[in-house]
Amino acid sequence: MFGFGESDQRELLQAAFRYAFSLTHHQYDAEDLMQSAWLKLLSMKAKIPAKNLLFVTIRHLFFDDLRRRKIVSFCALDEAEASACQTAKPALSDDVAALLSELRPEEREALFLHEVEGYTASEISRVTGQPRGTVLSLMHRARERLLKLAQTEGKRVWHE
Repeated sequence: MFGFGESDQRELLQAAFRYAFSLTHHQYDAEDLMQSAWLKLLSMKAKIPAKNLLFVTIRHLFFDDLRRRKIVSFCALDEAEASACQTAKPALSDDVAALLSELRPEEREALFLHEVEGYTASEISRVTGQPRGTVLSLMHRARERLLKLAQTEGKRVWHE
């Protein structure tokens, strides 16, 4: 499609999903976010977008939605479902995903782009529009926080 191999397209979509999942930390939200970004870019350009452009679009859509959720509170109307509106901090489990859920989205994003996608701090800076020092700081804080959480729970996150 559009001079872009099917395997390349599949690889791009998988990378986009992994990135969206690193931000949302929820499979269905990541799928929705990735699809929204993909459709937005295809409708604007009518060709397969570059990886960086897709990642930037996913990021912008995610943080726009995050800001909207802070402004507007969505709660169920049933009394039975009303308890779902209360935000309770989930208990930390043995799973690394639970440890990652304790990070702020910005920290998860920087860590994901560096550790999984292999981007340098300068490349992450260009993708996210944040200064390089901020990116380095986010990665450092994310690692420190993960190590602290893992130590308090008696888990080992990674080897240095």
